[in-house]
Amino acid sequence: MSNILLHTCCGPCTTYVHKWLSENGFEVTGYFYNPNIFPREEFEKRRQAMAHYAAANRFEIVYELNDRRTEPGNCENCYRVRLKKTAGFAKEHGYEYFSTTLLISPYQKHDALKKIGEEIENAIGVRFFYNDFRAGYRESQNLSREMNLYRQKYCGCGFDQIAKKEVIYAKTD
Repeated sequence: MSNILLHTCCGPCTTYVHKWLSENGFEVTGYFYNPNIFPREEFEKRRQAMAHYAAANRFEIVYELNDRRTEPGNCENCYRVRLKKTAGFAKEHGYEYFSTTLLISPYQKHDALKKIGEEIENAIGVRFFYNDFRAGYRESQNLSREMNLYRQKYCGCGFDQIAKKEVIYAKTD
């Protein structure tokens, strides 16, 4: 069995990815590091949902303090910050691979995630495991509903939240 450190953005996205990796020969440890999540109350809701999932599934997870903010609205920078931190932790603790639950979302930029993951693999020396998990997106939604996990409405960055509000306001005018 290969060991993998899985960057986890939230409980719902973790459900299917964790299941798939476990069923396909990986010993999975989660790594919750998300300096993009704003405001603090939102971060806490997601952290609590992740803890609920981890406890219910005997899923070991490391919670990393958010030591910096990502630049709102810059997805590639946000991916780079989170994946670099994950890979650094993976190297320091002897993991063979690192990956991310962001790969399940149809709303994320997969080409950018893959490219950045591979760049970090080359720079840090821990293998990036890329898999297009989007086929399991609906299953992850169903699993998260069954577990009554908090399901967020935006990626986490303040820019994304503000942009959504502006769209809502524009529709009501």
